[in-house]
Amino acid sequence: MRSRPIGFLLATLAGAVLALGGTSAASASPSTAPASAPSGDVGTADACYTWGGTLREGSSGEAVRQLQIRVAGYPGTGNQIAIDGAFGPATRAAVTRFQAAYGLAADGIAGPATFNKIYQLQDDDCTPVNFTYAELNRCNSDWSGGKVSAATARANALVTMWKLQAMRHAMGDRPITVNGGFRSVSCNSAVGGAANSRHMYGHAADLGAGSQGFCGLAQAARNHGFTEILGPGYPGHNDHTHVAGGSGRFWSAPSCGI
Repeated sequence: MRSRPIGFLLATLAGAVLALGGTSAASASPSTAPASAPSGDVGTADACYTWGGTLREGSSGEAVRQLQIRVAGYPGTGNQIAIDGAFGPATRAAVTRFQAAYGLAADGIAGPATFNKIYQLQDDDCTPVNFTYAELNRCNSDWSGGKVSAATARANALVTMWKLQAMRHAMGDRPITVNGGFRSVSCNSAVGGAANSRHMYGHAADLGAGSQGFCGLAQAARNHGFTEILGPGYPGHNDHTHVAGGSGRFWSAPSCGI
């Protein structure tokens, strides 16, 4: 968690002004191209991504897409939200659940308080504070060789990490052990992975038992946007819990009642 007292206060005031003006589709400035800072400012509110105003149902654009990534772990049981830049009912519901999870006013409107919490939860490379790209890729350093482009695999892994962050918080903020994530086709073949494994798309993570246990992880994953959950009782998954996003839904952990 990073301290940003002056920058944050200025960004918060700016967001509040926009909110009072009734702006529904906010602009946002990535840290790679920040807006000119007023005299005395120490920089933008966050080194990863800074939202410029309030977002609500009906908003659209990159600022919404960035928000959807951060609330991807709050779609409701058995669901998954689209990362499409369109703030619809599903996104509003996910924002509401995120707000409730952190004790914020749960109105489904993303304003300064919601963005402040996200800034606290993310590192400068946009990963959530408790997970890293290195954990999600023990195959190679450049994310190449999978079933999608390296950029897409890395982007999918980022969404996976935010889902895991939501799951971690729901389970009492106890550490979650990630044994692996993205695999190139060759890495997947070397470990005997399924021919259509979601690991090759960057969508998947294999989790160690940790203090939660394999079944605890599998059961919790149902609430945090994972469309594929494989755990104890499913062939080859008695020593880990596998979670993944992507299209379709397949949950099987018979020893855990799933």
